[in-house]
Amino acid sequence: MKTHYWVSFCLAVAGQAALAACGPDEGTCETTSGEYHIELPDADNPPLVVFLHGYGGSGSGTMNNRGMVAPLIARGYAVMAPEGLERPDRGGTKSWNFYPGFGDRDEAAFLNEAVEDAVQRFGIDSDRVVLGGFSAGGFMVNYLACEAPETFSAYVPVSGGFWRPHPEACEGPVRMFHTHGWTDNVVPLEGRLLGGGMYHQGDIFAGLEIWRIANECVDTKPSGFSTTGQFMRRNWMGCAEGSALEFALFPGGHTVPKGWADMMVDWYEGLPGS
Repeated sequence: MKTHYWVSFCLAVAGQAALAACGPDEGTCETTSGEYHIELPDADNPPLVVFLHGYGGSGSGTMNNRGMVAPLIARGYAVMAPEGLERPDRGGTKSWNFYPGFGDRDEAAFLNEAVEDAVQRFGIDSDRVVLGGFSAGGFMVNYLACEAPETFSAYVPVSGGFWRPHPEACEGPVRMFHTHGWTDNVVPLEGRLLGGGMYHQGDIFAGLEIWRIANECVDTKPSGFSTTGQFMRRNWMGCAEGSALEFALFPGGHTVPKGWADMMVDWYEGLPGS
């Protein structure tokens, strides 16, 4: 890790937020295992949303998604966008090591390292860190939550679940809010074959069954249904203490939908202890 850093703050979002910069590259913070970008609200000890980009994306690209980042900053959340690992076999395309052969980096260790770095530099509230991600980032969120659900306070994947073969079981309990598009044809709800049949994206509803088992839910039937704007939502209650599971479906395709940030924060802040 570099030992000499400078930190500057550039006004953004009408003066309500600041882009934190570490080291020689403005907007980029470096740790031993990788890099991240972070934007801070005008608040002390803020909670943090860590959001993982999709396949071929970047952390800087995530920060440019103002429709997602700006509402989180306005709600008092810092936003971190880590950089995925470059895959030499794909011309340096960035993604996440959630499946055998997808890379060598210990992603859980890297994300823990990045969060701890941000806690030390920027005063992030380490007890209120949410992990989200889109597409390949959403797959990474599911796999990390499956193996070590206690790592983050909640998990909020968008358009990403598991690959086949699905995990036989996941650790629990977990607090998860999964969001997916009805017309998503990149990560369809039923999954799809990739690489000439070498890889098979999993079924989102099969993934929800795995999470219900991990959360020790007493029934497969949802406990309640609701709508928030374009989102059709269902949740499962009567599960293990400390758990939460909700699924939101929207009519669009493969995207982080408008309104997701506020809906997610409302859900998270409604959880006990959040």
